[in-house]
Amino acid sequence: MADEFVLTQAAVDELTTELKYLRTTRRAEVAEKIKEAKSFGDLSENSEYDEAKSEQGKLEAQITEIEYTLQHVKIIDESALSTDTVHVGSKVTLTIKSTGMQVHYHIVGSPQADPLAGKLSDESPVGKGILGHKVGDVVEIETPSGMTEVVIDEISK
Repeated sequence: MADEFVLTQAAVDELTTELKYLRTTRRAEVAEKIKEAKSFGDLSENSEYDEAKSEQGKLEAQITEIEYTLQHVKIIDESALSTDTVHVGSKVTLTIKSTGMQVHYHIVGSPQADPLAGKLSDESPVGKGILGHKVGDVVEIETPSGMTEVVIDEISK
């Protein structure tokens, strides 16, 4: 895992709320599923019990991951960020040179990443590739589909 996660205060608050929910409500729900599955009898052939225990393991892993993130977070002050260069917290408009297509991304810390929602991690190929660059820069990025050139059209908060 990363040594440090760069997040906004809003993202930290969101993770803290999620952690509280997972530790309380979600743990209780999973414990109830396990209790109910145990009541079905023989645990060696009880698929409901196996499924509930698996769900419990995934839940505990998710809790551990969020705890680790919160212990290693660096909070950025979005109001103090400039729009001169791309950094975590920047919203960028890029043009893909090969197609002329424009794309819009919000560069975020890895725990916030959601590519389908336009939130790219600062550790992703595109996010990492454009960090520190300015409007007008042409950046060559190695992506899973090969080398791609993008032009940074706009940087905003």
